[in-house]
Amino acid sequence: MIADHTGHNILKVDIATRQISVFVHEPAMNQPNDLAITSNGVIFASDPNWKDSTGQLWRIDASGKADLLEANMGTTNGIEVSPDEKTLYVNETRQRRIWAYDLSVDFLISNKRLLIEFPDFGLDGMRCDIAGNLYVTRHGKGRIAKISPSGELLVEVPLLGKDCTNLTFGGIDGRSCFVTIADAGNIEIFQADLPGRCWQLLQ
Repeated sequence: MIADHTGHNILKVDIATRQISVFVHEPAMNQPNDLAITSNGVIFASDPNWKDSTGQLWRIDASGKADLLEANMGTTNGIEVSPDEKTLYVNETRQRRIWAYDLSVDFLISNKRLLIEFPDFGLDGMRCDIAGNLYVTRHGKGRIAKISPSGELLVEVPLLGKDCTNLTFGGIDGRSCFVTIADAGNIEIFQADLPGRCWQLLQ
């Protein structure tokens, strides 16, 4: 799945044929940015409005039906689901906040609460490891913040580039963390302690 921010679409890519199709088109979306996918195919999408520093949060079911979960947020960007699929995390880039929501068995949200707030630099893409720790790109700082499920900043992993924008887990054992670096135009790799949730879903 790919967020097509200019077309207000979520695109689906057939891995075997590489054919791209529109999975959902929603004119009410600002510009869908990041995605988090559950084990049964429910998608959560961040939807920032960069001009106004605002954002929205969407839920797309396995049939492609999109529902707006929350509007009038900050600049929504990074988004992730916990390994037990009971918590949704959404960050706001310019407000430097990460929110946590409870997820029901039907993947509806409730009990919004502030997980952590940073005093400086932006937030961008983020992913969980299999223990539920969040790995968050600190755009402009050149760091990956590792945050516990309770909101404790555990460590910051230094990078060579400053403008880290997104990350994912891969490699043979799922512990290789691949980070996109906008200012350098490349990808940096470091080894995490545990495999990523996204890698585990594909096993």
